[in-house]
Amino acid sequence: MKPTILIIDDDTSLRRVLEYNLQEAGYAVATATSGEEGLRLFGEVEPALVITDMKMPGMDGMQVLKSIKERAPETLVIMITAFGTVDVAVEAMKAGAYDYITKPFNRDELRLTVAKALQFTGLAAENRRLKDELSDRADFRTIVGASRQMERVFQVVRKVADTEASVLITGESGTGKELVARSIHANSSRRDAPFVAINCAAIPRDLLESELFGHVKGAFTGAVKDKTGRFQLADSGTLFLDEVGELPVELQPKLLRALQEKVVEPVGGTKPYRLDVRLVAATNLDMEKALADGSFREDLYYRLSVIPIHLPPLRERPEDISLLLRHFCTKHGSAQVAFDKPALAALTAYAWPGNVRELENTVERLLIMRNGDTITLDELPDKIRSGNGSMPGPSAIINLPPEGYPLEQLEHEVVVQALERNQWNQAAAARFLRIPRHTLIYRMDKYAITPPEK
Repeated sequence: MKPTILIIDDDTSLRRVLEYNLQEAGYAVATATSGEEGLRLFGEVEPALVITDMKMPGMDGMQVLKSIKERAPETLVIMITAFGTVDVAVEAMKAGAYDYITKPFNRDELRLTVAKALQFTGLAAENRRLKDELSDRADFRTIVGASRQMERVFQVVRKVADTEASVLITGESGTGKELVARSIHANSSRRDAPFVAINCAAIPRDLLESELFGHVKGAFTGAVKDKTGRFQLADSGTLFLDEVGELPVELQPKLLRALQEKVVEPVGGTKPYRLDVRLVAATNLDMEKALADGSFREDLYYRLSVIPIHLPPLRERPEDISLLLRHFCTKHGSAQVAFDKPALAALTAYAWPGNVRELENTVERLLIMRNGDTITLDELPDKIRSGNGSMPGPSAIINLPPEGYPLEQLEHEVVVQALERNQWNQAAAARFLRIPRHTLIYRMDKYAITPPEK
C-alpha cells in the first residue's frame, strides 16, 4: 500500500508541483489550501508524512506543526520555508519538525528528503514492533506453567505490572522469583528504564549499605571516590531486592525511609537524592517467623508486600514438568529431543527439592550426555531413576485399618502433624498442606487445636 503524503500550501502553483512530483515518485497525495483544511484532512486520510508551508494566511505552518504533534506525535512533518527564514525553520525543528526544505528547491532534493523521512518512519514503526514483541516474550514465555497455581501467578502479574505498588515475591529457592520480577518490570511503563537487581544475602553486611545507597569519597576506609548506589542506578526503573529477608536489622529503617520519602542519602553524605524507583522484593524465608522473632521490621514488611505473590514449589505442580522439559530442551538448542514414557514418569514423580533451577540443570546435563534424540529412563540420574526423593503416593502416607477410621479424626491428625512439622507456624503449615491459611485456621478452630504451652 502506497504511503499517503499530505501537502498543505496556499500557493496553488507550488502545491501542484509538489503533488505532481510526489505522485510521479509513487506516493498517494492529498492536498489542502490552508492550515485549517489540512488539519481536517489529516484526521481523514491519516498520512504517513505532512509537508506544510511555513507562511500561510490564518493558521501558519508552526501552528499546524504543533497541532499535529498534539494529535499524533509519531507523524513526521517537513516544513517549506523561504531562503531568508531558515532560522524560523530551525525553530520549527526544535518544536518537533523532522526536516525543512527551502524555496526554490529541485525535484531530487524534494524526493530525497521525503524518502529519508518515510524510511525513518518505517524504522521507528519496526522498532516499536520489536519492543512490543520483546515485552511479550519477557511477559510469560520464560515463566512456564499451565497449572492453576501458576495461572494465578500470571493473573496477579498482569494486574500489578503497570502500577506503582511494591511487590513481595515469596517461594523456595529455584522457583523463579527473579523471572517474575523481570516480567513485572517488562510489562510496566518503566520497561525502557533500568532493571537493577541486588542479592541482599550475597553482599557482606558492612558493604550492603554502600551497595544500596552509594557513598561519598572518604566516608570510610577504602572509599577513595564517590560510588553510585543501586537505588540511583535504578532511577525511573525497577529495583529488585532478592533475599530481602536477609537485610540486616540496622539497614531496615533506611530502606523504609527510602520507600516512604522517595529519597536516599549516600553513606557519609549530607545531600539526599530524590528518586523515582519501583521496588520489587523476593525472599525464600518464612517472613511471619522473621516478624515474630524481631529479625524483620513489621512496618517495612507491610511496605514491601503491598502485593504479595507466592511461587509454588515444583513438587506442588507436577503437571508443569512436561512443559518445562520441552521449554528447556528448546532453550538449550535441542527442540527435537523427547523423553520416553518411563523417563517422563520418573521425572514427574521426582520431588525436585531444587525446583525449576534443578530441573533445568538436569535437562542441560541430559542433553549433553544423551545417546540419541529420545532420552530414556536409563539415562536419568540414579536418584531420579530409582525413585529416591520422589513424591510419595497416597498409600505411602495413609495406612487405614481394615475396620475403618473416622474422617474427622484423620483430618485432626493431619493438621496437628503439619503444624508440628513446621514448629506451629501457621503460614508454613498451610503451605505444607497446600491450603489457604484461613482454611487451616478454620480447621484449627473446628477441632480446638492450639499450640502446646511453652
